[in-house]
Amino acid sequence: MPITSQARSFDMAAADYAANRPSYPSELLDAVEELAGFPLQGARVADIGAGTGLATMLLRDRGANVIAVEPGPGMASQFRLGLPDVPLVIGDGDNLPLASAAIDVLTYAQAWHWTDQRRSVPEALRVLRTGGVLALWWNDSDSTVPWIADQDARLRRLFGADDSPHDPAARFRGLPAELGFVHRHVPWTRSVPLDMHLANLASYSDFLVLGKEATTTFMAEERDVLAEVFPNEIVEENYLVSLAVATC
Repeated sequence: MPITSQARSFDMAAADYAANRPSYPSELLDAVEELAGFPLQGARVADIGAGTGLATMLLRDRGANVIAVEPGPGMASQFRLGLPDVPLVIGDGDNLPLASAAIDVLTYAQAWHWTDQRRSVPEALRVLRTGGVLALWWNDSDSTVPWIADQDARLRRLFGADDSPHDPAARFRGLPAELGFVHRHVPWTRSVPLDMHLANLASYSDFLVLGKEATTTFMAEERDVLAEVFPNEIVEENYLVSLAVATC
């Protein structure tokens, strides 16, 4: 991933990221296996932009022989705390520290958008074996749910974003058409305390570069709003994973 201030902002909040970010449902890896046409068990998998290891852990538990690649030293240190036995190398998607034709499955969980496709696409093709699979996915709040749509509107106002309609295919736009990606959506939910929901929100890069004072103010106001929606202070978070898989 390009070393920009926003991309590297996660290093400042690695512990919060590990504690509060949602993982992924098992159905996501089921879909990866279905679209790949072979099981992850025993496969040589490289998880790029691994962060604290949320996706890496699931891949390992599925039986993959997984290696993680992460550019940020703070995130890498947090990764090693949780997954000390999984190989980890410092590197990024634009210059993979991996041998050519050595990988069966290359995964980017929440990470492909940080790459420069002019470099990351040739690198992916270089390290994948013939018939290997490139799997990209993003875990987004499901803005078809009314309370999430309202929160999204508040976030757009805060960051000055366009008030554009919900686009379920947004994550797939701009992917390299020549790779012939197949797309899938995987919905899922988790229930978390309100404070954990807010801490997860605060771990996103937009807030990490916004600054502590503005973030604290927004989160205090957001807590008041959501306490009305969830009086028991348990938030039902609805997610939609956008998955794109290409056989290379």
